[in-house]
Amino acid sequence: MDGILNINKPKGMTSHDVVSAVREIIGERRVGHTGTLDPIATGVLLLCVGRATKLSRFFTNCKKTYVADMRLGIKTDTQDATGAVTASCSNYSIDEERLKGVFLKFTGGIQQIPPMYSAVKQKGVRLYKLARKGITVERKAKDVHIYKIEMLGASHEFIRFEAEVSPGTYIRTLCEQIGDELGCCGHLYELQRTVIGDFKINDAVSIEDVEALHKSGRLKEVLCSIN
Repeated sequence: MDGILNINKPKGMTSHDVVSAVREIIGERRVGHTGTLDPIATGVLLLCVGRATKLSRFFTNCKKTYVADMRLGIKTDTQDATGAVTASCSNYSIDEERLKGVFLKFTGGIQQIPPMYSAVKQKGVRLYKLARKGITVERKAKDVHIYKIEMLGASHEFIRFEAEVSPGTYIRTLCEQIGDELGCCGHLYELQRTVIGDFKINDAVSIEDVEALHKSGRLKEVLCSIN
């Protein structure tokens, strides 16, 4: 059994949790994901199965599209809704024109400093392991590209937007950057990855679907062949 599975990752599971679940269901040890999604996030998670694991590096360079809900007025240490509040702002006013201007500023090439709560390694140690010990270290900013960022809806407290980005872009960092630019703080509240390369959320299957299809001998119906 060799190919690519387009999984709709549920909220609350790590990417490794999904890999482990699929390994157990299909009885194949050679299963790996092509790009981590945080537990808070949902959506497209590509799993390479069997001989396809040799191709996983090619998918890490694909553009990705996300739909994000950003909460204004609060900054957290993880840059998302799971973290502790580090700053807040209640006296702010945001209008649509100002939002469009800020989104335009973050379209194109920008720099991001990898968050402490990330899998980036520094001197061989994952940053999140240091962060959990209360240790903060200097990180170098890196270049990323925002191909498109479009507002889908906004209220006083929440902004929903869609962003098409280069590999290595942190949407939670982008939310914090936008909040800082607006002068009112901000963090990622919810996130769904909707596209990786040619793989879309509408074609994704759940872990339960994988189990049902495997039991009925029809898993190949949703396994993208590498031949």
